Amino acid sequence: MEKLLFSPYLIKYNNQWYRLFTHSWIHADWQHLLFNMVSLFYIGDVLIKECWIPAYGEVEGMVLFLILYIIGGVAATVLPYLKNKENYSYRALGASGAVSAVIFAAILWQPNMPLGLLFIPFSIPAYIFGPLYLLIEYFAMRNIKTGVAHDAHLGGALFGILFVLFLNLDKGKDFVHLFF
Repeated sequence: MEKLLFSPYLIKYNNQWYRLFTHSWIHADWQHLLFNMVSLFYIGDVLIKECWIPAYGEVEGMVLFLILYIIGGVAATVLPYLKNKENYSYRALGASGAVSAVIFAAILWQPNMPLGLLFIPFSIPAYIFGPLYLLIEYFAMRNIKTGVAHDAHLGGALFGILFVLFLNLDKGKDFVHLFF
């Protein structure tokens, strides 16, 4: 497991660039894996079946999803890399950044879908959930030392948003119009 972890220091000084990818495929425990994969399953299914297959076709929709997930996982490492490239002891693992990219792509593509968290008994529209999630992650990144890579969640989310804007700028315009 140690050889697969995201380690900015080892990436920088030992040229172990493969760690930008491999950290997304391992998890700390089964709860960590389960939470990421349940989120990916439900939101990814909506994104593929209700958004991208109707818009781009089955093969293209699946290819876009794979690109989003894989590059989203790498994009999620940008902030942690910049913050920790001199920190030998920093290690991270998990698919949370890639899953965050998928979630935010779905939020931008389908902003009225209901979203919720496992520990909250009700759902809210995605266009409200998304900004709240970003604010919570930003606050947690700045103020809470939990061992959770909140910066990776933010990086993945930002990549998911940019990916959708690259595919269809009108989705961003539609999202903004929900507030005004």
